[in-house]
Amino acid sequence: MNRVVVIGDALVDEMRDETGSTDAPGGSALNVAVGLAILGVPSTLIAMIGDDEDGLSLRKYAADHGVKVLAADSALGTGRAVSDRSEGEPRYSFSDAARARSIRFSAQMERAVTDAPLVVISGFPFDAPAEVAELRRVLAGHPRVLLDANPREGFIRDRTAFTSAFEEVAALCELVKIGDEDAQLLYGAGVHEVALPSPVVLATEGSRGATVTSPSGVVHRPIVADDRLVVDTMGAGDATFASVVAGLASGSNDWEALLDAAMHIAAETIRHAGGELRQPR
Repeated sequence: MNRVVVIGDALVDEMRDETGSTDAPGGSALNVAVGLAILGVPSTLIAMIGDDEDGLSLRKYAADHGVKVLAADSALGTGRAVSDRSEGEPRYSFSDAARARSIRFSAQMERAVTDAPLVVISGFPFDAPAEVAELRRVLAGHPRVLLDANPREGFIRDRTAFTSAFEEVAALCELVKIGDEDAQLLYGAGVHEVALPSPVVLATEGSRGATVTSPSGVVHRPIVADDRLVVDTMGAGDATFASVVAGLASGSNDWEALLDAAMHIAAETIRHAGGELRQPR
């Protein structure tokens, strides 16, 4: 199988609390690429990663999971996302490098996209017209593109431009994922009140589970009951998306089975710290 290509964000997640700070590999595209590899689907990550200590740690993490990295240059270094929980409710901030995320596609990257059975976009600066134009050029004619815009308040500079470009790219995609928080951020509406121009929409609803709407109908699955403590919900959406992508890569279009598997994987993932996908025990 040729490698699935994942395009988007890779950065260092820094978690702060009263006891200090801890770093972990993160970024939605990196999480999805590693999640695919864990599920046995070879993947290539295209992301902006700096030539610095943080960049080296992300490259090593990806390599340890068998993910091939094609890194776009970053003059400002590797991005960081800070989750400060030292005063109760988490407060999020992003480094200059993270906010200036940019991907200029090399010839090697373009070949990887052309050869990929699936192309996945997870986290992208849709409010940067030059970036969107470059992405659309590289994707032109690819038959299977899957998208999770994964918008974040601290990343978005122009919400109207972001939403418009997201919808334009969504119209080119086989499947689009949108979460309940994404729908509120971009549309000020519930996830099921948003109409997206894609034949299949995967809506993740936090504690209510997930729903797939496709030409064959609507399939919903609740979260999986589990008495264990929820440790970290940060990777639940990426794990759900990676699980569905892995199923599609294997040739399945059984949405009931795909959602069942995704909900079990999400339930296991949130019982561990960090954004790495975990398979059910």
